[in-house]
Amino acid sequence: MKRRISALAGVLLLASCKGGSGTSADAVEPNYTKAHGIQQLMAVVVQPQADVFWKSTGMIIDEKGQHDLRPATDEAWLSTQSAAATVTEMGNLLQTPLYATGRGKDWMQFSKALSEIGQKAEEAAKDRASEEAIVKIGETMYNICSACHQAYPPAAGETPAGGSSATKPS
Repeated sequence: MKRRISALAGVLLLASCKGGSGTSADAVEPNYTKAHGIQQLMAVVVQPQADVFWKSTGMIIDEKGQHDLRPATDEAWLSTQSAAATVTEMGNLLQTPLYATGRGKDWMQFSKALSEIGQKAEEAAKDRASEEAIVKIGETMYNICSACHQAYPPAAGETPAGGSSATKPS
């Protein structure tokens, strides 16, 4: 009896995993929800995450002295790595039909470049790369963002990369 129940449970489990008849024609097409327009996505996700990476190098000098911006704790490095991973995935998202439809071939090139530099940034944070390496990656990320904003200007009143909320990597 236990064997029959186990066998029946196994068959039901396999059938449910295959989505019924198990043919690829029965596969459900993705049904994405576009929660943000492109400008909003840039303002609330891409820009802030790029800022986290950009601000992981350099120094601030104020009335209290010098303050090194380089991550000093495991948690701070993980935050920098997470921000870079988010930039990577945003580049991937921008290549989907949700955001790429109606845009030129250059859109796909910019989006792919964003994913690629995001991967390099994540690896640099994971490896706790030298400040020089992080600056170089940050500059490349900035240049990709700026070039895309030249071809696809932000909406009126919005701040593109390098504007008031982001500083060009030094």
